[in-house]
Amino acid sequence: MYTLYYMPACPYCQKVLAFAQENDIELTLKDIHEGDHQADLVARGGKKTVPYLVDDTTGQEMYESMDIINYLKSQM
Repeated sequence: MYTLYYMPACPYCQKVLAFAQENDIELTLKDIHEGDHQADLVARGGKKTVPYLVDDTTGQEMYESMDIINYLKSQM
């Protein structure tokens, strides 16, 4: 299972979302402007930057849209 911390207006987040949709990859989305998601993001990664992917299966976590896309490709 993948979790993506994101902001809807972020173009880099939209790039990851588009890739996931095109490849039928299910993401649990956490908008950092809702609830405690921003605090959770900072606790996990140390900064408020999005997109941020968490792979609950492998424990892998990362920033940077292209790194996320390449990682998702490698898991297909």
